Amino acid sequence: MTADTDVTTAPPRARVIASDTEARAVAREFAESVRPYAAQIDAERRIPAEVVDAFSATGLWAITIPREHGGADVSQATLADVIATVSAVEPSLGQIPQNHFCLVEDIRLSGTEEQKAFFFGLVLAGARFANAFSEAGGKNVAEIQTRLVADGDEVVVTGRKFYSTGSAYAHWIPVLAVDESGLEQLVFAERDSAGLTVVDDWSAFGQRATSSGTVLLEGLRVPADRVFPMHTEYENPTIAGPFAQLTTLAIDLGIARGAIRETHEAVRAARPWIDSGVDSAAKDPLTLERVGRLDIDLAAAEALTEKAGEAVDAAKPAADEHNVAAASIAVARAKVLTTELALEAASRLLELGGTRSTLGAKALDRYWRNARVHTLHDPVRWKPVIVGDYVLNGTLPARHSWI
Repeated sequence: MTADTDVTTAPPRARVIASDTEARAVAREFAESVRPYAAQIDAERRIPAEVVDAFSATGLWAITIPREHGGADVSQATLADVIATVSAVEPSLGQIPQNHFCLVEDIRLSGTEEQKAFFFGLVLAGARFANAFSEAGGKNVAEIQTRLVADGDEVVVTGRKFYSTGSAYAHWIPVLAVDESGLEQLVFAERDSAGLTVVDDWSAFGQRATSSGTVLLEGLRVPADRVFPMHTEYENPTIAGPFAQLTTLAIDLGIARGAIRETHEAVRAARPWIDSGVDSAAKDPLTLERVGRLDIDLAAAEALTEKAGEAVDAAKPAADEHNVAAASIAVARAKVLTTELALEAASRLLELGGTRSTLGAKALDRYWRNARVHTLHDPVRWKPVIVGDYVLNGTLPARHSWI
């Protein structure tokens, strides 16, 4: 693995995946190919260009493209499993396509037929989307200060973004901006556009290699036919919200899977405690209880994630306020458990592995750091409140990308 991290100017030629079964198998194969480099990626805070290109070349970034446009249109459960499979090995690598998948869904929901044909074709060919949605300022996460002004057959965008996950690895960086009427628009800009600058200033102690820092927009000019009416996705019921949350929680599920796998290996190599009366840490009944509970919780998290995917799929063909609400609630249930499990599993890894598991050469602390940072994406403490209000009072969840 070399140290080169410059994004390729042209996308790699990508495989075209045809089925759910193929997508899951390809994800497993790719994840295993990355495993030897996972700790190095975390330490260096960057994913080498050849690894990102190899990821694109698998065809996994195009698995949600509708069949009528040449994609596999995999189920939501398969999509979640693919993200979790990669995240179990290296969750920064699992996170960088998460917004890409959301953007593909944005195109499906609000694009014209011409826009769909153009952008879906790019994705099938290996193009990667990042995002420039969030901002560090504003009274809350939903307030967008970036502005868009129409100028003939172009739009001009000015603003400053942060949490721009994947921006250093992308070919296109879609920007969320507010137009002169106060409506949110999504502007697809090529990464090398004049007026668009990616600043590599992401300094979080976890998810280090996601390139989630600043994007500057200084008079960025983009053709008007690359603008999507983002506001329409939440004015009416769509699966945009639960889709975004499902792909987010899949990363936490993956972190939990990875931490539990490492725990099994660490326990098998650990010495038994002096008072345990056994000759192997793997026979210590207190350790067995901890490992057993992790396995039970993982099985529950997997089942809730599968069920959440089914609920999103059920709402997709003909979304209405009730089936979208049901999907949001199913996803919220899964997100609570995957959040709790990622943090618990990462902590138990260090506890059950013993002091030697904290040695720098093992880099096992990365599981806890990644879990702690990624689970801060949106406050999971709100989810039980929303679920409770739904089941007791029939209150439908709000329409936005955080539920």
